[in-house]
Amino acid sequence: MSNASKPDNQIDQLSKKFDQFETMLNGSKGSIHETRKAAIAHFLKNGFPTSKNEEYKYTDLDKAVSKTIDFSLEPNASEFGASELEFGKIKDLDAYELVFVNGQYQTEQSSVPNLDGVIITDFKEALSSDSDVIKNHYSKYASFEKDELVALNTGFSINGSVIRIKKNQTIDKPIVLRYINSVVNDQTQNHPRNLIVAEESSSASVIEIYGDVGDHVSFTNEVTEIVIAENSQLDHYKLQLNSNKAFYTGTTQVMQASSSRFRSYTFTVAGSIIRNNLNVDQDGEGCETHMYGLYLLNGNSHVDNHTTVDHKKPNSYSNELYKGILDDKSKGVFNGKIYVRPEAQKTNAFQSNKNILLTVNAIVNSKPLLEIWADDVKCSHGCTTGQLDEEALFYMQARGLSKDSARSLLLYAFATEVLETVEIEPVKAYLEKIISDRLH
Repeated sequence: MSNASKPDNQIDQLSKKFDQFETMLNGSKGSIHETRKAAIAHFLKNGFPTSKNEEYKYTDLDKAVSKTIDFSLEPNASEFGASELEFGKIKDLDAYELVFVNGQYQTEQSSVPNLDGVIITDFKEALSSDSDVIKNHYSKYASFEKDELVALNTGFSINGSVIRIKKNQTIDKPIVLRYINSVVNDQTQNHPRNLIVAEESSSASVIEIYGDVGDHVSFTNEVTEIVIAENSQLDHYKLQLNSNKAFYTGTTQVMQASSSRFRSYTFTVAGSIIRNNLNVDQDGEGCETHMYGLYLLNGNSHVDNHTTVDHKKPNSYSNELYKGILDDKSKGVFNGKIYVRPEAQKTNAFQSNKNILLTVNAIVNSKPLLEIWADDVKCSHGCTTGQLDEEALFYMQARGLSKDSARSLLLYAFATEVLETVEIEPVKAYLEKIISDRLH
């Protein structure tokens, strides 16, 4: 339904902002601008998703955003101090890094390699050079016609990163994309756009980190498109270290070719409303996909994880494990879909969502789904939601542990199943400390 009739609301603000955005481009609109205009037209017609949309049944973004976000404000990266730029930096991690403040690329704080086997640059620079990666892949996988949040991001896409791992190359260090919101003096909004292309027989790890410094509201609407060519491997981490006043919506769209492997890790520790869309198309034979998620919620945090794995060709494999620990009045949503197409014989696909509720006011809505059109497959899905095992608590207290220590130990053990899948040791240690501090 059109929102054009609503006076002086976020839709009007964003319409005016796009006009200003076009003026700011000042002739450097490039080959993708027609896509931008089509995308913003789609968004302005439909607006933010409401609970009437089945995919957003438990996350009414229109209602939440209309009460909170002022899109007429302009983000200001210059307000950030030097010490604040350390936010989200992982100790002892030797990595290539791109740093963004309020969506704007920070050249001096970034460390971009000059290597023959990889191209790492900010999105704006790739646009100005009319990069072939942009021409060949931008907006080819994350469809703005199917999701209004992707449409909004596509309309304003100018800041973010472009990563290309060339054929037969293995990148020796992780590539870190650190997005920091400066909300010390006022709220901010930004729309990061990432494009990651792993060419044939290449291998790399990419870590996206999102967080806030300050006490005001932030709105981040991110889209990442990932292309994994034949025989390539990509590990993708998303660390969400947002404040309890942060609104974050993100879509990661992955296209896998034959014999490729993709591993995804999503860790969420805070946020007012967090919406994660992770969609994987296995468009080749022998694909392998692993998806891990852990969310630790307290206060009034609301986290919604939507995942899709589409098995299109034979002999493919996917494994998905998402776990949640919810305290206070927090709310979690998990909606996982596995599709097995008629041609995808010999598919193995497994999905699991497990949750622990620490209070009677915490809520989880879990909906695992299988749709199978092939007959020679092995597939399973399931979800569990409950409280801590009282017998286990009693057993540990009987052996000298306090109730709080026993509780923390059981919760940490619950989270460890996901943590153990992390292979980059400094990242694992960083997450272990965050989780341990939270659980204590």
